[in-house]
Amino acid sequence: MNGWLAAACALLLVGFLPALLGICTGPVRRRVLAQNLATVLAALVMLLLSQGYARPSYTDMALVLAVLGPVGTLVYERLLGEELRASRPRPLVTRTMTVLGVAPVPAVVLPVCVAATPGRTTLKLLFIGCLLVAGSALCTRALTTPPGGGGSDGR
Repeated sequence: MNGWLAAACALLLVGFLPALLGICTGPVRRRVLAQNLATVLAALVMLLLSQGYARPSYTDMALVLAVLGPVGTLVYERLLGEELRASRPRPLVTRTMTVLGVAPVPAVVLPVCVAATPGRTTLKLLFIGCLLVAGSALCTRALTTPPGGGGSDGR
């Protein structure tokens, strides 16, 4: 077992298992936010596994997860809109889920970029990282915005 595989196992244990627990228990808003977090963490695990096993096809799976994960979360948001609007988001949960969804991405993507062969692979990894950050931030914002859009200008 090399360091990449150990990091993937650690990310699964420390991040993915609590996210799965959040998916299985609690109110609807927390479940959908945890599902979004689990998608981000699964993509990061795929990046670590691709480096650990030297299999570029795992990077393609991470790309698919980075594209389709936020789409799935937004579909849940659309289908469960009434239940999500019924409960008010707590600011602490909002900030925590935003940080948890975004913070591990550079911590994983940048070392994998350094270890990967320069060129097209590095650009692909950076693109996946940008998709993960943007998708996670967008979904967290969509799920935690109060009813009525939450705009401060009163319109």
